[in-house]
Amino acid sequence: MNKELTYWLALAHVPKIKTKKKNEIIVRLFEQGKSIIDFFEFEKSTWEKEYEITETEVELFLDAKKELSNYAFMVEDLLEQGYNILPITSQDYSPTLKKNLGRTYAPPVIYTKGNLQILKEKSIAIVGSRKANDNSLEFTDNIAKNASTDYKVVVSGFAKGVDKQALDSALKYKGQSIIVLPQGIATFQSGFKKYYKQIIEGDVLVLSTFYPKAPWSVQLAMARNPIIYGLASEIYVAESSEKGGTWSGVMDGLRKGRTIYVRKPNPREKNANNILISKGGKAVDIVGNLTTYEINEDSKSIVSESDLNNIEEKIIEFLKTGAFPAKKIIDTLKIDWSSRKVSNFLKSRQDILTVKGKPLKFAHKNRSIQTQKSLFD
Repeated sequence: MNKELTYWLALAHVPKIKTKKKNEIIVRLFEQGKSIIDFFEFEKSTWEKEYEITETEVELFLDAKKELSNYAFMVEDLLEQGYNILPITSQDYSPTLKKNLGRTYAPPVIYTKGNLQILKEKSIAIVGSRKANDNSLEFTDNIAKNASTDYKVVVSGFAKGVDKQALDSALKYKGQSIIVLPQGIATFQSGFKKYYKQIIEGDVLVLSTFYPKAPWSVQLAMARNPIIYGLASEIYVAESSEKGGTWSGVMDGLRKGRTIYVRKPNPREKNANNILISKGGKAVDIVGNLTTYEINEDSKSIVSESDLNNIEEKIIEFLKTGAFPAKKIIDTLKIDWSSRKVSNFLKSRQDILTVKGKPLKFAHKNRSIQTQKSLFD
């Protein structure tokens, strides 16, 4: 087993090769009934022909092969110190992380210390600014309390502000937490001392996806953010600016169609929460309950829930007359929705047909057979 882990580390930390390419290699090996050890023993011609590895990439893999003895010592040292090394094929690897990040971004190897069962539980991430205001910290405490009461794990990035509050609150309310490191797991010695009791008792799991001896850096802190979102079944935003890790992480999540809950700010607050809500985030109050308001895309004015329902009804009735793209629906009904918001709303409904093409069109199922037939001809 130690020998195989050695080869896993060699693959995981080959520089300049994207995670997607590494995972494609892993999938191909699995399909062929081959092991990671077999891969490194292949001839260069096999790498090039069967795995579509370029000449430049071949040289990188050959350099990694030269480091196998060093990786062997590292594996032995990590295991002796009680760390877990989990390849993406391991039954202990987080299923949530694998599902959310997929073949493109799920790290081939993760390093952990603590209760592995935590990776199998339902989880939430509470994200936000390092300089969060009191409202954001109160919100974070409330969400962590709710999560702990519901036996959900709180995922924390271990930064100042919202991250630290999320971890502290989870432990205060006798919950469990995952600490996602912006550094190699072997460099977190002070943290292991601080949370030794919680790790031993099974309430904290420390996790890293980086080279075990990598020191903290801004680059790794940014690269860690997708892992935080990936480990969470639910995402709550306490506070965000219009740039930085929280903003980019939420925007990426929304692009991927994930449901993200954003704290609705007070009128005098200066943050980008309302903008995130306008882009598809679900507005929630200070205790995490969905609010009865949504933010209008263009004017940022408040739209009541009854008005929202009226707009939805107008769209549905309009689609009973034919098939139309989102822009046509917006222009005809003169509603203040974006094309994306209209599309997402219609895709979520079982009574709506999606007609493929450019542009994408939508139609109601309760139309005449002749009209439906013409849509697909």
